Amino acid sequence: MLDKTKDISVSAQAWLDEFERALGKLDSATLNRLFLADGFWRDVLALSWNLQTIAGSDTVVQQLTAFAPKAAPSHFRIAPNRAPPRWVTRAGTNTIEAIFGFETAIGRGSGIVRLVPDTGDGDRLKAWTLLTALDELKGFEEQLGTSRPRGQAYSRDFRGPNWLDLRNASRDYANRDPAVLVVGGGQAGLAIAARLKQLQVDTLIVDREARIGDNWRKRYHALTLHNQVQVNHLPYMPFPPSWPTYIPKDKLANWFEAYVDAMELNFWTGTEFEGGAYDDATGRWTVTLRRSDGSKRTMHPHHVVMATGVSGVANIPSIPTLDNFRGTLLHSSRYEDGETWTGKRAIVIGTGNSGHDIAQDLHSSGAEVTLVQRSPTLVTNIEPSAQLAYATYNEGTLEDNDLIAASMPTPLAKKTHVMLTEQSKALDKELLDGLTRIGFKLDFGEAGTGWQFKYLSRGGGYYFNVGCSNLIVEGKIKLRQFSDIESFVTNGARMKDGSTIAADLIVLSTGYKPQEYLVRQLFGDAVADRVGPIWGFGDGFELRNMYTRTKQPGLWFIAGSLAQCRINSKYLALQIKAVEEGILERGMRAA
Repeated sequence: MLDKTKDISVSAQAWLDEFERALGKLDSATLNRLFLADGFWRDVLALSWNLQTIAGSDTVVQQLTAFAPKAAPSHFRIAPNRAPPRWVTRAGTNTIEAIFGFETAIGRGSGIVRLVPDTGDGDRLKAWTLLTALDELKGFEEQLGTSRPRGQAYSRDFRGPNWLDLRNASRDYANRDPAVLVVGGGQAGLAIAARLKQLQVDTLIVDREARIGDNWRKRYHALTLHNQVQVNHLPYMPFPPSWPTYIPKDKLANWFEAYVDAMELNFWTGTEFEGGAYDDATGRWTVTLRRSDGSKRTMHPHHVVMATGVSGVANIPSIPTLDNFRGTLLHSSRYEDGETWTGKRAIVIGTGNSGHDIAQDLHSSGAEVTLVQRSPTLVTNIEPSAQLAYATYNEGTLEDNDLIAASMPTPLAKKTHVMLTEQSKALDKELLDGLTRIGFKLDFGEAGTGWQFKYLSRGGGYYFNVGCSNLIVEGKIKLRQFSDIESFVTNGARMKDGSTIAADLIVLSTGYKPQEYLVRQLFGDAVADRVGPIWGFGDGFELRNMYTRTKQPGLWFIAGSLAQCRINSKYLALQIKAVEEGILERGMRAA
């Protein structure tokens, strides 16, 4: 029974003590009494070596007792130097949230338990959610802080290579292959390479761009990040406290260059990954890399990590009659600057973030712009509405907030985002009413779950308003529906009402193909079929084939926002290290 006067830290530790005893004895009855009937357990590698979410106390207990004998979890203790146990509201529920540490047979971990009084059982505190997440492998800890390497100043060879000589040799790969090849040098590639570096796993990043950061630098002129700086740090190196709230693309691109240098990451620019084949007998890939000078290099890494984003292949839909257009036709990924189009006429097809931003950039440069909507789109003001999802990051430490983010089971995260979406709709009512009045088709995500789950399920379909929606409502940027276009003609688009939208430029802001399309291109049908869908949830609670072993040994995927990559690169790196050390088998067992 909950003692209202008892310190909640004592209550939380008492729950952990009882949980540890029951788990050690595989006492299913006691374990079941410790969870709400509709409780959740999310395990991130610690006991199961999977990223998995289990719902319902009966199934939670069944899975806990299945994994506990081998994992041998112990020493569950409220974590010192972390946020102390406290009452918080998560997904509309008032709960005690306690961060704890623990050990297993092979590692150390962190977790969060959320306790609520069970009114049907005398207000006894029971777990609503439980997270167990692996932090490190025993014997393979990161060399950070007091464990940092001593370097050459401690024991120098005055006739041997200095630090720069060693860095150049490491980067050149003249006489060796990396253990891990990372394809893509954006935030995903940098995050996983930095994590692997700290685990002493030899890793090479390859990127087809000529300069580190070009994947941001070469995007359209006005681009800035749409979420705030405190959410977006890369691992180990937070942004300076003087940085602006919303980071400009070129500033971020330059930081990527500095990050690679400071973190001593091996990075080959101007290098195209042409594909590879896996040898089950040797556990190695044979991959081909084409350098900017036309030369080719064959390598044999154990692992290939695809870090090309949610997808790296532009989606250029087959639009009947579009080939009649004789002006300039671009996909949004190739659009750079509106000043080229001053005094010209432009059609932008697609109403996600890129479509709106490009339309606004063209308008600001003096172009006459028509935005064409193909399907309903979620619109929310960038402040405060779009930032509501990141409220926890406005206080506390980054480490705590990342753990909180990792701890929320998908069903509860969806419930939270339904509430945030309703709050956003109220805050943005004037704007949304204006858009509806002029014929803009709005939606608010599947079952009202908002922009975050649009991103997690399909990678887009929303716009964070930084002014373009206001220009549309005011008629300064024209709006037409794609369904009202009869055909494209040499000078633009002919509408079903007989009018013509004249254009010198058409921009296809039509998104990107699913990542499995790129896998099929690079690795062939057999690998693509074996791996299956990438990103989105399917029928489960976890993103498909993301940050975890796939059914293709040695092939891994990482993508998402800077925050997603920072959080999940840790867990991906631990799995790769465990495979390298023989702790974990190379591929996922077939279902």
